[in-house]
Parts: sequence; structure tokens; C-alpha cells
Amino acid sequence: MPELPEVEVVRRGLDRWVAGRTVASAAVLHERAARRHAAGGDDLAARLLGRTIETASRRGKYLWLPLDGRDAALVAHLGMSGQLLVQPPGSPDEKHLRARLTFTDGGRELRFVDQRTFGGVALDDLVPDSADGRVPASVAHIARDPLDPLFDDALWVRRLRSRRTGLKRALLDQTLVSGIGNIYADEALWRARLHWATPSDAVAPARARELLGHVRDVMGDALVQGGTSFDALYVNVNGESGYFDRSLAAYGQADRPCPRCGRPIVREAFMNRSSFRCPRCQRTPRSPRW
Repeated sequence: MPELPEVEVVRRGLDRWVAGRTVASAAVLHERAARRHAAGGDDLAARLLGRTIETASRRGKYLWLPLDGRDAALVAHLGMSGQLLVQPPGSPDEKHLRARLTFTDGGRELRFVDQRTFGGVALDDLVPDSADGRVPASVAHIARDPLDPLFDDALWVRRLRSRRTGLKRALLDQTLVSGIGNIYADEALWRARLHWATPSDAVAPARARELLGHVRDVMGDALVQGGTSFDALYVNVNGESGYFDRSLAAYGQADRPCPRCGRPIVREAFMNRSSFRCPRCQRTPRSPRW
């Protein structure tokens, strides 16, 4: 599933190519793509006609396009394989095209493509938010992400240390901090020399702040390289892949030497998925929380 850097790359592309344009036509081509819109695909398409899209927004992994009037937004859930692409009118339809928007200026279309149909689009009401003004109702419970200028570092440290859980589980908790997934959690923990099962309430405040700095650094590095792409499923709005996978130190690097000490990286089971670490740099804590 795309994490914060990948979603931010898409958001920037949408802001460049779609913001400020008015919808001329809309079509949901696969009903599953609109399953989060209770009234169905036809209703979603009808309610988009004539609406102008404003600045693309994001919180963590969640992406939305506010509509003029600021009463609603088109929320995009990318899921495992969802792609938002801007394509020239008349270009061949993608094999897994699920929804399409055209615009009154006759320029590039916005297409939602999803091979596995785990993602989707929905129209959601905008609700008041403490600082952002208005956010989609379905996103209101999501915590701010580490790249948000309004992210409260001190509050995050206090909340992290109040949890009785493993450190990686805390990083993946989107109500505590959003945007961090399996890839960037492993990379930040490797940079911080912390095991993923380290008890969160045992992490000293200074170490917690250091870890947060590594989270920001690894995400910033990924943004510069356009995100992480392991296959053709993650691309930006122009269909281009990111290159951060070439810079990964831990995630997906099982049996390869640790870039820091040379010890082979190990792969371990974690919450029905995998976690990667260096057994020398990231030693198992005395009282791990799995």
C-alpha cells in the first residue's frame, strides 16, 4: 500500500494537473470502485458534474480533492494497487480503468485505475477541523503526519510513551501518527538502531524525538526520489515510477549486508507481514512487545 511519500507525490501531481479545473463528465466504470460511496457510482458521477476542483489535500496516506463551495471532497483510496493518472483525451483506456473525469477545458483526463479493486473513490462531506479548516468526515479521526507543519512533536512523544505496545506497532497506528507504513517504519527504525519490538513506554523522550527525526528524514529522502516502487503498481500521475527502493537499507533486504555493519539483514514475521532489521545494529530488547 502506498505510504506518505508515494501519496504526496500523487497529491503534487494532482495539484499541478487537476486543481482549478471544472468537471465536464464523470463515469464510474466498475461499481466496486465506488463501494465507499453509499449512493453508488451513478450518484457519485452526477454529483461531480459542473464542480470545480480545488487544491489537492492529504493527511498521511489519505488523499482528497475539495470541491468548490468547500462542502464536499472527492476522496481517493488507493488501496494496494490504485493509481490516479492524468491522460490525454482519446488515449487508450487502461486495462483496469475504474473511473474517469473529463474537464470543460478539453485537456487531460483524470483516471482511476485499480488492478486489485481494493481502492476506490467516494464523495465525502467536509467537516470542521481544529486547524485545517475542513477535512473529509472519513479522515477526521486520522492523526497528523510528521511532515505536517502543525504536527506536535511533544504531544506525540507523550502519547507514544503512554502506550504499552511494540515500537513498530505504535508507528503504524494511524490514530497516533499517520502516513507511516511497513517500509518507512523499518527504514526509520534501522536508522535509529531500534528493534521493532522495543516497548514504546521504555523509549526515553530524547530517543523518541531522535526516531521522529529519522522518520522525517527517510520520508524526505523518498520524496526527492519520487517514492518507492517495487513493481508497476505504484506510479505518479504521469505513470512514472519512484526510485527510493534502490536506497533501502533494511526493508526487503533480507540476507543482504547491513550498509552500516555488514551483518546480513534478517526478515521476521510481524502482524501477518514482514519486518526487516539488522540483528547487530537493532538488538532484541530484554522485554520485547510483539
